[in-house]
Amino acid sequence: MSESVNEKKAGLQKTRVGVVTSDTMTKTIVVEVMRRVPHPRFKKIVKRTSRFFAHDEEESAKVGDRVLIEETKPRSKKKCWELKEVLSH
Repeated sequence: MSESVNEKKAGLQKTRVGVVTSDTMTKTIVVEVMRRVPHPRFKKIVKRTSRFFAHDEEESAKVGDRVLIEETKPRSKKKCWELKEVLSH
């Protein structure tokens, strides 16, 4: 019974693809994710960016890399994402 609950929870994590903008912190990267949304009043498509602090255990991601991050339990006040893979350099 508990195994099926864990399997269901494993698929609920959000994933985002973004670009690394900072890697100066130890084992932490800052990932900027851009999304395109319609303006609420004028309905024109505009770009919105969000910054996420992600855990990078091996420190493999560098500034400018395109990466895949996944939501996890909070590791600190701002860091609740972790690096899954580096997509391109």
